[in-house]
Amino acid sequence: MSKSIILASSSLSRIKIMRNAGIPFTSVKPNVDEREVEKSLDLSDRTNSERIALILAEKKALEVSSRYPQYVIVGCDQTMSLGNCIYHKPKNMIEAEQSLLSLSGKTHRLGSAYVLASNGKVLRRHISIAQLTMYNFSREFVKCYLKKIGKKSLLSIGSYQIDKEGIQLFRSIKGSYFTVVGLPIMELINDLKKENII
Repeated sequence: MSKSIILASSSLSRIKIMRNAGIPFTSVKPNVDEREVEKSLDLSDRTNSERIALILAEKKALEVSSRYPQYVIVGCDQTMSLGNCIYHKPKNMIEAEQSLLSLSGKTHRLGSAYVLASNGKVLRRHISIAQLTMYNFSREFVKCYLKKIGKKSLLSIGSYQIDKEGIQLFRSIKGSYFTVVGLPIMELINDLKKENII
């Protein structure tokens, strides 16, 4: 039995992953203020980046499910952390530069979560983790890189476009490429099959 799927995301990377996987779906942007949700969390959740990703993915899935109860909703979120510091998408090029400089020569974590929901109920939850180690680079290098990619640096948490030239910033990556770009598609397909959705 096949049910219609909605991807609760406007992320071009996630849309591309789903399309390339051959999964029929439509995309709907969830009405969720991520920063407000984070502020409302208790301290133990607010300081755990992977927990935040799961909570936000669930909020997005359930919000869209409230509007489209007959569909299966895939809510997604990605968080990034370096030690105890949790990162967000930069608001401007200055923040993008600061973000990249703070990651230089270090290993950070990306958590990519999804939640499947239908008719206001959660069906499945999953999070995948990747560890990314960057090369050491100078402020001058970062400025040149950001000048080259421009405002695209504001579209991702780490200010890098890993599916493009940003891959050159990394010494090593432990974890799935799909986790890094924001949607653990193998695990999602497995869960969709378990739920007889595809």
